[in-house]
Amino acid sequence: MAAIDPREFRTALGGFPTGVTVVTACDADGEPVGMTANSFSSVSLDPPLILWSVARNANSFEAFNEATEFAIHVLHSGQENVSTLFATKEIDKFGEFNYSKNSGNVPLLDDYMARFECETEMRYEGGDHVIIVGRVVAFDKKDRKPLGFYQGRYAQIVVD
Repeated sequence: MAAIDPREFRTALGGFPTGVTVVTACDADGEPVGMTANSFSSVSLDPPLILWSVARNANSFEAFNEATEFAIHVLHSGQENVSTLFATKEIDKFGEFNYSKNSGNVPLLDDYMARFECETEMRYEGGDHVIIVGRVVAFDKKDRKPLGFYQGRYAQIVVD
């Protein structure tokens, strides 16, 4: 079997349009952490489970890998700046946007298309990532158009 070229593999994966999310939690010191992720997916309706994956080399890997609670924010069209900020390493991400904290101290962004508050249910090894399954304990949705990502760029998702 031929070796898979990582760059070509990534380009091929980019042909699958996705939504864009920001995942938030708190680190061991109680400080808010957040990152952009497009690995979000539903798993089960009963019980309500979702999943996402975090790269082992992410700055906030330890915080997310150890978190017992987290939130997924599905971004809406017009939030490219939020996605870009949370994808940037080593800057204050939470000083730029309004947010509150839930009873578990998880940062909750005020602006989103949908938001899922989760308790960590399971973690799975996934190569250079860890797959985190969360049990949804609360959610909210707003009537907005989603922010899309396709072939390495933000994209509009046309909703008829």
